[in-house]
Amino acid sequence: MRYAQGGGLTDERRAFREKLRLEAAERFQQGDENTVIAHDLRVSIWSVQHWRRAWSQDGSRALASKGPASLPLLSDELFAVLERELAKGPVAHGWPDQTWTLARIKTVIGRRFHKSYTVQGVAALLKRHGWTCQVPARRAIERDENLVAGWVKETWPQVEGPWRRSTPGSFSRTKQDSR
Repeated sequence: MRYAQGGGLTDERRAFREKLRLEAAERFQQGDENTVIAHDLRVSIWSVQHWRRAWSQDGSRALASKGPASLPLLSDELFAVLERELAKGPVAHGWPDQTWTLARIKTVIGRRFHKSYTVQGVAALLKRHGWTCQVPARRAIERDENLVAGWVKETWPQVEGPWRRSTPGSFSRTKQDSR
């Protein structure tokens, strides 16, 4: 399923659900009961009742899919334009650093296409087009690996404190407090 900003079900899922409704219509013609149909198709009885009402008024065409609930705000062509905008980098769009955030991408979409997305909608849009979240692995230029290793070996054990050994008959403070 997909509901964020692009809305509705995928084409495959919509076709699958239409097939279920049409199968139910065949069962209505055979005179099967709602509970039996619901059990066999693995849907709720309420859904079968709803389908039967629509079928009794307009026949099988009432159960056909009516297409997607809504179209995505950004078409594939507009998304290609967005990708070109993102390739320019955040600095080209007025931000002080080279980090794209969902909020910044949302702003670019609003400025460039006059479309309103939520931050979650931007995340879903990017994911739908194969983008992934990436966190840059940065190290300070001044970092000295030898000094860090020495600190971890010598200073950290003093800060951490001595380990308390657990021996038979000993127990932790939390066990004492819970008595």
